[in-house]
Amino acid sequence: MKLDILAMGAHPDDVEITCGGTLIQAVRQGHAVGIITLTQGEIGTRGSVELRAQEFDQAAELIGTKVHHSLNLPDSNLAVTEAAKLMVIREIRTYRPTLLFLPYWEDRHPDHGNASQLVQEAAFLAGLKKIDTGQPSFRPAQLIYYMSAWEFEPDFVVDISTVIEEKKQAILAYGSQVNNKVLRRNDEDETFISSPQFFEFLLARAAYFGHRIGKKYAEPFKIKGVLEVKDLLQTFGDKVL
Repeated sequence: MKLDILAMGAHPDDVEITCGGTLIQAVRQGHAVGIITLTQGEIGTRGSVELRAQEFDQAAELIGTKVHHSLNLPDSNLAVTEAAKLMVIREIRTYRPTLLFLPYWEDRHPDHGNASQLVQEAAFLAGLKKIDTGQPSFRPAQLIYYMSAWEFEPDFVVDISTVIEEKKQAILAYGSQVNNKVLRRNDEDETFISSPQFFEFLLARAAYFGHRIGKKYAEPFKIKGVLEVKDLLQTFGDKVL
């Protein structure tokens, strides 16, 4: 299956939290979207592998992905190894995404930074014919970095005002992880993302970046390199100063 957009994250819920609104927007626009997590989140403080897989299924259905699954790289021990790169190369060559979303290269959780380097290297290597996986070589047109805990000055943002409620539901599908009062278990320790303040922070961040473009909510992204503008009026014509 050829995907227009493939989003890769270290753990189940990473993608939904960071760029779920953009993916929902893309699905609404008729694009084929997929999500692949590098680990199954087995070391996470809350939940279990089985529960997080169920939550992943539910979130993917809410987003409308064509493809979603988890690889079996080690949670909390992601490393840029030859075996790991080959695993990611196979995924990229299988789905041949035009755009590849990945974590920003610096973050609070070491897995996120390592996942960023791993996916970036694999995306380049996937275009080399002499790396043999039994598949045709392929390289995405653009790598797009999403914002996790640590912030950056974005190169562009995506208006998600019309899909903010759907994004909330996709995040809340991870009841074992985030502040979902119905599904959460009180006998598990609190984590960085399970507090009510974290969910409020996500909405506040989306509102902040939305405000910067004159919209209600937006998600920020970064690229390496520069973007070509083909139509100045289409790109900047409705910009709010």
